[in-house]
Amino acid sequence: MSGIGPSRPLVLASASPRRVQLMQMLGLPFTQDPSHQEEPLPEALPGALDPAAWAMRQAVSKARDVARRHPGALVIGADTVVEVDGRLLGKPRDRSDAVAMLSTLAGREHRVASGVAVVDAATGREATGSRLTRVWIRPLAQEEIEAYVATGEPMDKAGAYAIQGLGATLVARIDGCYFNVVGLPLPLLADLLAQFGVRVLAVRGAATLRGGGSR
Repeated sequence: MSGIGPSRPLVLASASPRRVQLMQMLGLPFTQDPSHQEEPLPEALPGALDPAAWAMRQAVSKARDVARRHPGALVIGADTVVEVDGRLLGKPRDRSDAVAMLSTLAGREHRVASGVAVVDAATGREATGSRLTRVWIRPLAQEEIEAYVATGEPMDKAGAYAIQGLGATLVARIDGCYFNVVGLPLPLLADLLAQFGVRVLAVRGAATLRGGGSR
């Protein structure tokens, strides 16, 4: 397979603006068709599932859902969850929920897991993977938490903070992939796409050469 062309569309099965921005960084042509296929987030993980396995299961479900609408496309599904003390944290329901989440995370470590799935809608072939990143939030005063929540930034973010935005000021350090915390681990995605013959650097480089681009 020789990369993406008009006959081989790439579809992102996500409504997340952060994932759109990260996809744009890769320089690959794609369209966006969000999936609404999502299991309710349990308070505790079922059975032997870890957060990464849960996120990957959701990513596969989303990609399969959208693949049915796009015959011949490569469909990317992704899901991100935050785990602390065996509890999964999704997006806050409201501001009080965001305050509660950040109060739980303040001054301690949590884990961010993202699952990614690429589904070939033409053949049903799938490539999947997940990444886990450890994140430490610095100790936070109650007024800091409330002031951050008042900005509105946490409201559509798993764990109620955005490491790529003002929420970066809350983070003491991370161990693992930064892009995973944002919501789409790009090195993993590049590896998965390569399994379908889509090599990100080759496609981007060829586009630059055709356009005569420079720094």
